[in-house]
Amino acid sequence: MTRYLFAAVLFLFSAALHAQDTYPSRPISIVVGLPPGGVADLIARPLAFAMEKTLKQRVLVENKVGATGAIGTTAVANAKPDGYTTLLALSFISITPEAERLFDRKPPYEMSQLAPIALISADPAVLVVRADAPWKTAQDFIDDAKKRPAKINYGSSGIYSVNQLAMEIFAHAADIKLWHIPYTGVGPAITALLGGQIEALASGPSAVIGQVRGGRMRALGSWGEKRLQALPDVPTFKELGYDAEFYIWSGLFAPSATPPAVMAVLRNTVRSAVEDPDFRGAMAKIATPISYLDAPEFQAFWDRDAKMLAAAVRRIGRIEGKK
Repeated sequence: MTRYLFAAVLFLFSAALHAQDTYPSRPISIVVGLPPGGVADLIARPLAFAMEKTLKQRVLVENKVGATGAIGTTAVANAKPDGYTTLLALSFISITPEAERLFDRKPPYEMSQLAPIALISADPAVLVVRADAPWKTAQDFIDDAKKRPAKINYGSSGIYSVNQLAMEIFAHAADIKLWHIPYTGVGPAITALLGGQIEALASGPSAVIGQVRGGRMRALGSWGEKRLQALPDVPTFKELGYDAEFYIWSGLFAPSATPPAVMAVLRNTVRSAVEDPDFRGAMAKIATPISYLDAPEFQAFWDRDAKMLAAAVRRIGRIEGKK
């Protein structure tokens, strides 16, 4: 009896190893917690197509929308760690847990539940105003804000959004106070800026570069380490002497208990995918440069970024009315 039991256990163990060795043997999902047509979705779909070429399996994009990406993120954090459910997330992934703790609520997920596979892109935010605004330079803007604390307003895509946090990081570095007006997304905030309802906005370059080039907006500065290739005349805040660096990034994640052998397959697949000409062409169309980092480097980047964002959330503090 013992011999038969041992044989059965050995068979199941061998079968499990074989299944892991042949990963993937069925389609893989990339969950996107934001609606179709947004930047996360526009990155996920060509990435999935490029990954299919290496994996020889379908890679399907699933939009699980709600709670500023938290629903999709939570679904992946709690998914079976077998490599068949992944997450394409933006930098807001680090914000939700800290914001929930401000209100003494249990976060829907913890970052420790997710393991980074690769960083795909990291766009520095850009500070834009209308072309007819009185500020010609970032220093003009800062000087005016010092003279009129909390009188200059700016819009964002929502409370504790990446846009608000970018402006908080900038305001903290420049020692100024600004007035925040949240909207339901970047699109409505851009419309409000062009319509004169708000005075400034922090945005990813791809969303505003057409308006800057078309003469309807003026870019005053960027949160990058170096100047944007697409906006070579726009200085970084760092070169102006302000310690404000912030990126709106995208990355691929898996549940944290995913086996190392499976993670290795995913990492190698993404490494090949970001070099795929079709993927690179798709990223160029949305004016989003590829900023690839493999898992170890991405983890270090994510740790630094999350620490900075958590500090910014705490400085903003508890905003009553936040659901």
